[in-house]
Amino acid sequence: MKMALQYHYNLSHTRITNTSPAAQKNKFLTIRGGYHGDTFEAMSVCDPVNGMHHIFQSVLPKQIFCKRPETKFGQQWDETDIQDVVQVMEDRHDEIAAVVLEPIVQGAGGMRFYSPEYLRRIRELCDEYNILLIFDEIATGFGRTGKLFAMDHAPNVMPDILCVGKALSGGVLSFAATVTSAQVAAVFSRGPAGVLMHGPTFMGNPLACAVSLASLKILQSYDLPSMIGRIERQLVKELEPCRKSPYVQDVRVLGAIGVIEMKEPINMEVMQPKIVQAGVWLRPFGKLLYTMPPFIIQKHELRKITRAMISVATRRTM
Repeated sequence: MKMALQYHYNLSHTRITNTSPAAQKNKFLTIRGGYHGDTFEAMSVCDPVNGMHHIFQSVLPKQIFCKRPETKFGQQWDETDIQDVVQVMEDRHDEIAAVVLEPIVQGAGGMRFYSPEYLRRIRELCDEYNILLIFDEIATGFGRTGKLFAMDHAPNVMPDILCVGKALSGGVLSFAATVTSAQVAAVFSRGPAGVLMHGPTFMGNPLACAVSLASLKILQSYDLPSMIGRIERQLVKELEPCRKSPYVQDVRVLGAIGVIEMKEPINMEVMQPKIVQAGVWLRPFGKLLYTMPPFIIQKHELRKITRAMISVATRRTM
């Protein structure tokens, strides 16, 4: 987000473009139901109603929120899904620095899977109005959705800035990366400061870099489509029957993500100990019970997880 802000600042304070210095592209557009992290700027683009940061609302930067897409993954695209963004961009594009999205999967904001066509339409609008597009693939990158990156479900759609982490280092050490295009990077080198104004103490940590390189080599050695496909098929087969439960609202599976959405919030005090007693560790929240298992999980291990999920989903949890 700092990159997006400095990018537009540089454009308006150099002769790179004819952008007026008066232009104030200092806000971010995102969709409701998103989750992007716990630092202040990231909190500001998390869902303002259902997010975990409501107690900070009075001091967070005020961003622009649009309706989230209702066309589910695999459904026929409904153009009305993009109309809210179309109108907002038409009216306020002069103040929008970037759009921030979790591509395809809204994670902690509801584990919702939406149509790849939404990404294509957002990319077109960002190009039209000189707005950067940021994809948050912290949770979805490196194969989780069945593609190497979730954005790959929308072929030829590339963000201007890509955030990755978690699976980058295989979970061994905390590590993340922010990737951008040559076009965006060039604006930093030609701007007033000559560099990106950012420098965390442990940036480029040698051990974390080595771990991540090793993790990526292992990941590249896998037949990911086959591995993720096997997990996806097993999740569908074993979770789908619990849709018949009177307590279950929906069952969703995409790649190595399995979700059971309940009709009522899960009673954590009652259900968490039962899940542990079943020999697995899951972290339900709200109405959601989900699993994002490791790609090397064996069939019998995954079956143990799905049985625990079904046990919770098919009994009264209130």
